[in-house]
Amino acid sequence: MNRLLGKVAIITGANAGIGAAAAKLFAAEGAKVVASARRADLGAKVVEEIISAGGDAVFISGDVTKLADHQKLVDAAFQKWGRLDIAFNNAGIGHPRSDIQDFDEEIWNDVIKVDLTGVFLAMKAQIPAILKSGGGSIINTSSIGGLVAHPGSSAYRAAKHGVIGLTKVAALELAQKNVRVNALCPAGTMTDMFDSLLKSNDAMRVQMLADHPIGRFAEPMEQARVALFLASDDSSYMTGVALPVDGGFTVR
Repeated sequence: MNRLLGKVAIITGANAGIGAAAAKLFAAEGAKVVASARRADLGAKVVEEIISAGGDAVFISGDVTKLADHQKLVDAAFQKWGRLDIAFNNAGIGHPRSDIQDFDEEIWNDVIKVDLTGVFLAMKAQIPAILKSGGGSIINTSSIGGLVAHPGSSAYRAAKHGVIGLTKVAALELAQKNVRVNALCPAGTMTDMFDSLLKSNDAMRVQMLADHPIGRFAEPMEQARVALFLASDDSSYMTGVALPVDGGFTVR
């Protein structure tokens, strides 16, 4: 308990899934949380649960593709608590499966803009604030899709590979400035986005489950606990790491 006591954290994609689990867990561990997502109704509910449990949090709706919205989160952290120590850049989207030659250009642009450019813009706003606060930790959500390829998922895999590259560059740039930057790489996790991908395709569910040697998909809180590890001093000598949390997926 209290591994994040006195810390201030921004979490994007905090309305559901891994982001919501992380917001609740970080707050339970003592962090003051700026939670953000596009779905204000769900995000506000997450914050209400945090406050009801004795935590401290605020919800601010935002679009990760807009630098001004990231700056709004940073400004909120400073206005309310006077610092920023942690950023968990977790928001992301997927897309329908399609081979490259048939891939819709508009969908491609949307996925790259949210999943990759959104992380770049987040760090662009967050890094000066974290440096001003004396250092901290940034966690960017990539995916096992950033480590391995799969047919039909070109935009998602390109974006998630890009997040890992961006994370490594940021880690090098900030290594001697007391800021650590790591990437969380989840495998199949029971989020709404993942469930919507599988619910109408039993064959895909069976195949994807078989790809996880542990024999099941992850729960969001299992991913959030690893994000907590990366956010806390427990990982004080780790930076530039793309950490698979994948039930053995990438071992095969």
